[in-house]
Amino acid sequence: MERPNGDIVGSPRIRSDAWEKVSGEARYVDDLCVPGMWFGGTVRSPVAHGRIRAIQLDPDFDWSAVRLLTARDLPGPNVVSMIQDDHPILAREKVRFVSEAIVLVAAPTREVLSRALEAVEVEIEEAPAILTIEEALRDEANILSEYRIQSGDLEAGWAASDRVIEGTYRTGSQEHLYLETHGVLATPRADGGIEIDGSLQCPYYVHTALQKALALPAEKVVIRQTTTGGAFGGKEDYPSVLSAHAAVLALAAGHPVKMVYERSEDIRATTKRHPSRVRHRTGVTSDGTLVASEIDVVLDGGAYTTLSPVVLSRAILHAQGVYRVPHVAIRGRAVATHTPPNGAFRGFGAPQSLFAVERQMDLIARELGIDPVAVRRRNLLRDGDEFPFGQRLERDVSAGAVLERVVELSGYEGRSKRPGRGMGLSVYMHGGGFTGSGEERIAGRAQVRLTADGNVEILVSNVEMGQGASTVLPMIASQALGVAPERVRHAVPDTSRVPNSGPTVASRTTMIVGRIVIDACRDLVEKAKAALAARPELPPFKSLADGAAHLLGPEDALVGEATYKPPPGMQWDDDAYRGDAYKAYSWGADVVEVEVDPATLEIRPLRATVVVEIGRAIHPVLAIGQVEGGTLQALGWASMEEAKFAAGKILNDRVATYIIPTSLDSPEMQVDILEVPDRHGAFGAKGLGELPMDGAAPAFAAAVDEATGGFATEIPLTPERLLAQEEAGR
Repeated sequence: MERPNGDIVGSPRIRSDAWEKVSGEARYVDDLCVPGMWFGGTVRSPVAHGRIRAIQLDPDFDWSAVRLLTARDLPGPNVVSMIQDDHPILAREKVRFVSEAIVLVAAPTREVLSRALEAVEVEIEEAPAILTIEEALRDEANILSEYRIQSGDLEAGWAASDRVIEGTYRTGSQEHLYLETHGVLATPRADGGIEIDGSLQCPYYVHTALQKALALPAEKVVIRQTTTGGAFGGKEDYPSVLSAHAAVLALAAGHPVKMVYERSEDIRATTKRHPSRVRHRTGVTSDGTLVASEIDVVLDGGAYTTLSPVVLSRAILHAQGVYRVPHVAIRGRAVATHTPPNGAFRGFGAPQSLFAVERQMDLIARELGIDPVAVRRRNLLRDGDEFPFGQRLERDVSAGAVLERVVELSGYEGRSKRPGRGMGLSVYMHGGGFTGSGEERIAGRAQVRLTADGNVEILVSNVEMGQGASTVLPMIASQALGVAPERVRHAVPDTSRVPNSGPTVASRTTMIVGRIVIDACRDLVEKAKAALAARPELPPFKSLADGAAHLLGPEDALVGEATYKPPPGMQWDDDAYRGDAYKAYSWGADVVEVEVDPATLEIRPLRATVVVEIGRAIHPVLAIGQVEGGTLQALGWASMEEAKFAAGKILNDRVATYIIPTSLDSPEMQVDILEVPDRHGAFGAKGLGELPMDGAAPAFAAAVDEATGGFATEIPLTPERLLAQEEAGR
């Protein structure tokens, strides 16, 4: 689309949710209190794998004061509906991970609930547990999902190569650590239905899961999002689990039931970023030209499938990164282990595979004695090139532009190297929206509602979770309708009121849903014109701002509607796993500078320079905030966020022991946004939310390499791991 006239899109408007959050007016789940409300809790497995022998109830406790449920008491099928229906609401015969839910209890007070939970004892006959990727790969039955990509002739590629360079790279688990833990309030209805108010990303995911779990028709299930204190992907799938728990308790008890996790329970029970092992075998010529590439990606999915197939899919589609290679074979597998299920986390799969390919490029540069920038320049994708899965990039390939800009801004070239200091760089991309035909299957819908008072409501299922959707979507509609931004608001997602525009994931809200909102705005304008044309006594239509609302009575409204329209000419073959995987790509490049203390091996990030090309920045200040936040989150994953497990149980389940970066750990940041508007996105916008998670980790590792002379293949690169690396190199 052309750049819009006016100063709404592209302006730094005040966030629509700013005042309620800074003033404390915002109401989160745990602020909700309704008459007759009870509290719910969970008895969980203490072991990673075993058979449930018995559930013992303390006879001294008054069980008539509470409602207790096991798998045998569930009203519908014992399954949380996701990609695969393998995740039970409650374990019945076997447990497959530490903290798996076995018994649910509802009580009228928190004190009674606490005593009831302590009065339940589960006897489990423990069995051997699979706890690592290598253990899981010994049996093909543990493979949850698998994909392959093939391009060119790999054998011919090896034959044409001067060198074959191999590397294996590992990334660890990462806790979302959103500000607000998981929580829902389930309210039973007189007609046997259920209503859920919850901290969540995807209202219709929960809606679908509860229909199945409770054997209820769609109209008897209502899901409303409450103010949500952060998510990062962690509230995509797990709210379906927690909502099922609260719902069955509420229906059984005949009371509203609130379940809000304490931080330690949240960390122990909920999903994390998938740990990964990625092996690269790369054929190159002596001047650093990439000829052949064989990549094996393995993700640890945990005990159940959850979202592992889509995480794996994105991981292998991003596995070759931003580089042109004529002969490629990529294999991806997600495997089951007896650890808590892993799920979506900002970037979902791409950060793991991009860390590996960027480290491999640094290894190639080192082995051939070529500068890391030079080896990247030689192999970057350009307009007209093709990804290994067959998508041709006809235009707007910005890999070279972001690389040159970040090199310029950071002073990477021509710098004087200093002892104990280092700089590293990375180049990366991220596909916006769902993979392949995903957006077509969702067929997202949006409505824009003009009310009699002249205000406009945006009705979509996409949520505000801290990223700015409730500010950006009204900006888009305001620009499209020609009305003041103050007269447009993003309605709270409620499945009884809003259409299904798809989940708030995959960097699709602004790019994809924003475009559907524009089309709904155009439909609203056409309906307003038609309504005025039918009233010849009224002046002709000029704009909605010019008074079209006076057509409406106090209870009337005009509603514009639209459904997702795929860009013309894009094709994806699910069976062949080839074609146009994403509607548009955003591009980024990072340079990170660090200082390493030679005595303690403490690594201090000094500076991060980040250049991103995101199409069009609808709200530049929020866009920069997304880049800064995602970069710091990636640096935490690379440097200090180490989820420590023993026998399948996470040991550091407190904020005091699971360490994330604070303001004192944040480097000086410089963010530069390049704009190459995309013709299909909302006013030229492309995806942003995931992109900054992709580049900082490999750039950080490369910087540590330069400071220490080592070569990091695994993150988080803690001082302990750095010491082990140095000792292994001696």
